[in-house]
Amino acid sequence: MVGTKWSAVPWGMALTLVTAVTAVAAPAAAHGRAPDRARPSQRVVLMNADTGPRTVKLGDEVEVRLTGHREHGLTYSWSIPVSSDSTVLPGTAGSETPSGNASAVFPAEHRGTATITAQQHCRADPGHFCSHRIEQWTATVEVK
Repeated sequence: MVGTKWSAVPWGMALTLVTAVTAVAAPAAAHGRAPDRARPSQRVVLMNADTGPRTVKLGDEVEVRLTGHREHGLTYSWSIPVSSDSTVLPGTAGSETPSGNASAVFPAEHRGTATITAQQHCRADPGHFCSHRIEQWTATVEVK
């Protein structure tokens, strides 16, 4: 019978490599979950009809786009939306247009709840008159 000689060095190196790979992968497997991956932020857009409560995740952005309108020599314009809690949803950008539109962006920076509001008011052309009615737009946003 012819004997075969096997060197122990390659097997020992392979065993060391397998042990090292297992030790690195073990912490994630021990917790029963995959390693955390950064979730891309989402932009949630709220418009005139979106007045109900919304839930967003930390790091998301809430963009408010309100559309004004014009009729019979009157322009119904929105004010720039504002947040009730600048810690939870600080406003970073806001604008109004001559046509009555308004917008603002609110990054979700801390967990909590904030209310975003804007007011619609009337501007009259010469010879026309507005009522003193002011409409309020409100949306409650919870950041989780």
